[in-house]
Amino acid sequence: MARAVSAGPDPTWVLRLDPDLDPRTRPDGLRVAVKDCIEVAGTPLGAGSPVVAEQAVPATADAPCLDGFREAGARIVGKTGLHELCFGGTGVNPHLGTPENPLDPRRVPGGSSSGSAVAVARGEADVALGTDTAGSIRTPAACCGVVGLKTTWGAVPVEGTRPLAPSLDTVGLLARDVATLAAGATLLDPALTSGEVAASPTIGRFRVEGTDPTVDAAIDAALLEAGYLPIEVELPGWAAANEAAIIVLFGEALVINDDLWRHHRGRLGADLVERFTLAEAISPAEVGEARARREPWRLELADVLGSVGVLALPTMRGYAPRLTDAPVAPNPACPPVNLAGHPAIALPVPSGGLLPASLQLVAPDHHELRLIATAAVIEGAIRSSR
Repeated sequence: MARAVSAGPDPTWVLRLDPDLDPRTRPDGLRVAVKDCIEVAGTPLGAGSPVVAEQAVPATADAPCLDGFREAGARIVGKTGLHELCFGGTGVNPHLGTPENPLDPRRVPGGSSSGSAVAVARGEADVALGTDTAGSIRTPAACCGVVGLKTTWGAVPVEGTRPLAPSLDTVGLLARDVATLAAGATLLDPALTSGEVAASPTIGRFRVEGTDPTVDAAIDAALLEAGYLPIEVELPGWAAANEAAIIVLFGEALVINDDLWRHHRGRLGADLVERFTLAEAISPAEVGEARARREPWRLELADVLGSVGVLALPTMRGYAPRLTDAPVAPNPACPPVNLAGHPAIALPVPSGGLLPASLQLVAPDHHELRLIATAAVIEGAIRSSR
């Protein structure tokens, strides 16, 4: 069993582990950070909340999503900080502190998998496990300039993770580059990368309303650099899907956290109080109606993805907000993908300034390998042009 060592004052890490004392690790094993909403044997799970942490006891076993990493001798180097209860997209945590964005400390690291993104961006882990319910892997990947993979809903077991909205929750990965992400995905679940699938020969380009023109230009330039002539596509149901995803997220999050909200609301961060207050105004009927939009939305996406193979759009409409301007509303470029359940990758692309933009690629269910191959082509073209 790995020994816990002091995490110090750095909110990137809730708990550091010394993998050299763990007989299951290999000296050359992949260094893995784990978001503190995922159980690691022998350690408590705090979910970014003092209330949860006070009630937590050391896990008796790893979450199943860690099985492949253990079998390969990966080095579990610690548990990372996150947005409280996984319920937020900024990564700002008023209780435990906010992981510092390595690209610009004045900006949010993104959430909820903030510590996971920062750990890989700083080179303190090769890959980091996170969860993505409405963009919680892709948003911090975009904010910190790393690669993030949201897996197909249901493809990777979520047992042993603290739920937020079960009909949307997924486990995924962050890494500094596509090759390392692919190595981590193989250990997360070999089915994610099994077979021989080439990059998509075509890409559909969807333009999210309200996107910063420099972000759109950066995405277009990266696709062209990789040899793609994107096919412009329309998704009339995008806005309705985003609204439905948020209703489902808030409705399910309130049910999951009912005890905390009823008995400990005075100890929750102000942003969570605002979110749960909004959730209380959502009726069960509205949640049901929102869930009913899933299948029509999936059919709309299926028509597009069936003709273009992969969809390209921004991961975020702009750049990481400043800490003083942290929004409460979820990132509108991600939740519709969670409602559909499809896999997606966030990939940093140069935008002519100090901060990169982030390209989001979406594919049909269980086509993670197509996404990884396509992202690798784009990443390679960007690197060769520098």
